[in-house]
Amino acid sequence: MASNNLSQKRAATVSFRRAMVNDRAFLLSLRKISMNEHLQYAGLYLDDTAHLLRIDEFYSDSYLISYQNKAIGLLKLGLFTDKIHLRQFQLLPQYQRLGIGSRVLELVKRKAQDKQLAITLNVLLKNPAKQLYLRHDFVVMNSNKLEYQMRWQCRQ
Repeated sequence: MASNNLSQKRAATVSFRRAMVNDRAFLLSLRKISMNEHLQYAGLYLDDTAHLLRIDEFYSDSYLISYQNKAIGLLKLGLFTDKIHLRQFQLLPQYQRLGIGSRVLELVKRKAQDKQLAITLNVLLKNPAKQLYLRHDFVVMNSNKLEYQMRWQCRQ
């Protein structure tokens, strides 16, 4: 029980700030640390240039996730008239499984609920983050040889 309370306390102190140009080095490191294993398992071997292209895509939609004033992750959201698309969601490995990912998803879901929007995302087939999304009531809508397309529907 004490471990669960500690996780909740950690998760409650998460903050966000818009990514700036000087955050690219952190975002590259984060992406490689958090994604390379899953990308390689899917048969995708990306060099730094390819990673940076993905980081730079929709850069203005990028927010750094911080815990105790330290950048620990990325949340990239696309806001549309009918949905919020979770473009990228990454946490440094040492901050995974502490309730932080759940807290971030709860905040995004609250925003979506307030705006009466669905949330969509894509997750690589073998990425264990799929289990996090399932626990948060996302459902698999479709899949291809690379990823699942998932959706969370707000309450009317």
